[in-house]
Amino acid sequence: MGATTEPASGARARGTIRYWAAAKSEAGLAEEPYEAATLAEALAAAKERHADRPKLVQLLGHCSLVDGAQVGGRDHAAVALTEGGTVEVLPPFAGG
Repeated sequence: MGATTEPASGARARGTIRYWAAAKSEAGLAEEPYEAATLAEALAAAKERHADRPKLVQLLGHCSLVDGAQVGGRDHAAVALTEGGTVEVLPPFAGG
């Protein structure tokens, strides 16, 4: 099951944001829940919750996977989230 590219109108899903490497260190936790319709909405809420952690806020823009599918350069507002899904925040790695 992967993230779709067309969000359902207003359909909100619950899932988990997982933090890896420097994002995990900056967040001070490995994961937290989300309730959002799109990746952009989930990340905006996480940025608001962690506004006191500017490095994490910056890293949240580098979401790598949603339900195992690479996000790449897709518009985060166009990536719909699924019920029980997972958003993986992996900071950029050297050489990749």
